[in-house]
Formats: sequence, structure tokens, C-alpha cells
Amino acid sequence: MSHQQPPAQPKSVLRGHRAQVHATEFIRENQRLASGDADGFVALWDLTIMRPRAVWRAHTSAILGIAGWGDDKVITEGRDNRLIVWKLAEADEAALSTAPPLDGDAVAVERPQPWILYILEINTMNFCSFAPCAARPDHDIATSEELLVAVPNTLATEAVDIYHLPSQRRQHTVHLGSKTEKKGMVMALSLFWVHGSLYLAAGYENGLAIAARRRRSGSWDVVYRAQAHSQPILSLGVAPGKDYFLTSSADAVIAKHPLPVQEDAKPTTAAKTTASTDAKSSSEPAAEESSSTTATTTTPTTTPTTTPASTSRQPKRAAPVETQPLQTLNTKHAGQQGLQIRSDGRVFATAGWDSRVRVYSCRTLGELAVLKWHGVGCYAVAFASVGTVEPQEGEKEEEVKGGEEEEKEKEEEGEKGVLPTTTTTTTVVAPKLSGQLSVKERRIKMAKEAHWLAAGSKDGKISLWDVY
Repeated sequence: MSHQQPPAQPKSVLRGHRAQVHATEFIRENQRLASGDADGFVALWDLTIMRPRAVWRAHTSAILGIAGWGDDKVITEGRDNRLIVWKLAEADEAALSTAPPLDGDAVAVERPQPWILYILEINTMNFCSFAPCAARPDHDIATSEELLVAVPNTLATEAVDIYHLPSQRRQHTVHLGSKTEKKGMVMALSLFWVHGSLYLAAGYENGLAIAARRRRSGSWDVVYRAQAHSQPILSLGVAPGKDYFLTSSADAVIAKHPLPVQEDAKPTTAAKTTASTDAKSSSEPAAEESSSTTATTTTPTTTPTTTPASTSRQPKRAAPVETQPLQTLNTKHAGQQGLQIRSDGRVFATAGWDSRVRVYSCRTLGELAVLKWHGVGCYAVAFASVGTVEPQEGEKEEEVKGGEEEEKEKEEEGEKGVLPTTTTTTTVVAPKLSGQLSVKERRIKMAKEAHWLAAGSKDGKISLWDVY
């Protein structure tokens, strides 16, 4: 008889929420895990001791999304139509409650709240979490003092509003495609920079996935659109390399979509120039500065063999729109949401309505592991940051891709719920010898370096797994 390994078990289970856990996010270099539940409570877990450091009721309704902004700010979004930025540095935690909201009267108990920096009144009827992004392409959320936030439009549920923080002003209202097209509500969003151009990816209620790029003139061009799903898209994740994005849906399909980069999306100094100056210096048509823009698709016409010199000044038309996904996978497991891609771009995970957390290969979409601990459905997953792995030439197949045989072996082990032991190519600077580290330093080091995967469930518990 062949020896079978026992199913994988979580390294730790965080018990504190009374209601379903809807959102999880690692912040402050993996030292804290932020979680939000259906009653509007947010808990900030110290991963060195696996206990909450701060618990407060951020919203009067369910939490839809959580994100960190630098080391001293936390952003939360609730079904009460509010997005709030809280000032919450490590020093501010001492003034907050650490008691988890497990008691029956937890909602009625008055708890101190962190200092509120900004509040945006937004539309949260779509069940769509906000998408944050640094306001400039040469910054990230950890270092930027300005932020862009994408949310569903207040009146048109298929459109997207982009706000600027700290000014709290709406900079764009983006209609992806025709305003009369019946795409349904926006269900998932991502906002990001590629080669100095701002991109927006969106998933819709009818299963359509769209990616668009903002021109320097302020208008938006659709660069990709495809309908790989027959049910509403539940979650969307963009690869660290910004060359593709993944979607999961209420159906059993996971789709991998390309992110086409057009010629005029090369690095520029447009971030420091006005839209009118950019429009004059580029070959794009000038556009009126307005808070409402529509992404359009134009197929270039055939250029005559003999072109007069004056035509070189004519407006450049948008490139054709790509309409085919790179890969699709029928997982045979409907209802996978909370899709998250790890920061090294190797694996991604989903939270399943069937209570399973599944880990997949980003390269092949092959299932690597099935994590079963919760007895009810899971709603959210989050990966701790493990850095970006840049393989050396000649090492890609062996170390990053792992080879077909290794990939097949991992997928077979994943079907049994076993987490295979793997090695990474991440370079770690050697710290002091373990004997020279204090207990606190060892705990902090472990929290920062562990390959955590957190899963929030309908049972109010959060399971922590150490994967790959």
C-alpha cells in the first residue's frame, strides 16, 4: 500500500469575529493582518502573537474591502456607502480596544475608533470592492502621499468613478464601451500603471471582462474585452508583471486575460504635464477636459501607399481590441471568489463557496492544492508579500516553472489536500544568528518571512496557512 500524507492543516486559526469574514489583507510588511466582517467590524491582528491589536466598528454594515496605505493608514469600504481612510500607526493601536466582537452584545458596545482622515460617499450596492492605486506611476501605495481609488459610479452601475485622495475629488467617470450596452453592474475592479499609462480592468455582472487605458488627453481606450464567463464575475486579480489578469466567477471557470500595451503607452513625463500640453505634443486628438469620459474602440483604416507629408499630423487611431483570453480553466467547482495573486507571480488562490481554498499555478492554471478546514463557505483570501522573484537566464524552466513533471506532481498532491514542500529563488539577506535575536525579533522575522495565506470564512474564523 502506498503511504499517503495526511491533509494539510492551518498553522494557526484566528478566532475573533462573530459574523462572516468578508475581507482580509496583510499590511505593514506582513506584521499585521486586517480583517473585516458582515457586522462592519475591523480587526487588526498581530501576527507575531496571533492576537488582535485593534478592534473597532468601522461601518454600520458589511465590510466590502480593506487595504493598507503606507504604515500609518488603513482604508475600509462598507455597504453603508462609505469609504473611510483611518489614521492607524502602530503607536495609535494602544488607544483602541483589543476585545474581539464575539459576544452577543458586541454591536451595542461602544469602542474607540481610530482618527478619520477622509470619507468618500460612494455606491456600494454592487458588492464591488474598491481598487486603490498610487497617483503617480513611479510610486506605490506604500510610499505615495496621493492615491487614486476606483469604485462603481453612483448613478450608472456599469460605469466606474475614479477619486483622488487626499483631495477627495472625482477625477474620472469611465464608461467602458457603449453606454447602452447591457453589461450589468460592475462586480470587480483593478486600477494600475503600465509603462506610465493608467489602466483599468473591470469584471461585469454578465461575465464580461474589459481592460482600458487612459490616454494622456484624458480619454479612455478599450484594449481588451472578452466574455469567458456565463455568470457574474466575482473577483479579479492583476499579475505583478502587469502582463495579464485573472478572473473568477459564479460559474466554474477561471480565465486568464492578456493586457495589451499600445505604442503610446511607453514611459513618458506626462505625469508632470497637463492634459492639454500632452495632447498637443502627441499625435492623439485633443479631448475636452471633463469628469465623464467614455472608452471607445476604433479599428484603424488602411493607410495608402503614398501618404502626403501632411497626414503625419493626423490623429492616431486606437489599436484593435483583443477579444480572446490567454487560457480558460473549467475547475468544476462553481463559486470561487476573492481571487488573489501572490506578489512573486507564481501562484494564486481562491475562496470557495464549498468551504475549500484552492491554490493554482499562475503559469498553467493547474490546481496545486486544496485546503480544507472550514466547515462552511469561504469568502476572502489574502497572500502575505514574499517579494518579487526575478529568475536568472536559464533558470526559468527549472525554478519558476518547475518543469512539467514537477507541476504534474504538485497538482496530484493538491488533489489530496497536501501542500508539497517547495523552494523559492527569493534572495534573503542573512540576519543575525538566531541565538543573537530576542524572542520578539524572532517572532517579527517569522511573521515577515512566512509565506502566509489567510482565508476568511462564513464561520467567522480566519485560517492561516504557510504555502509554497
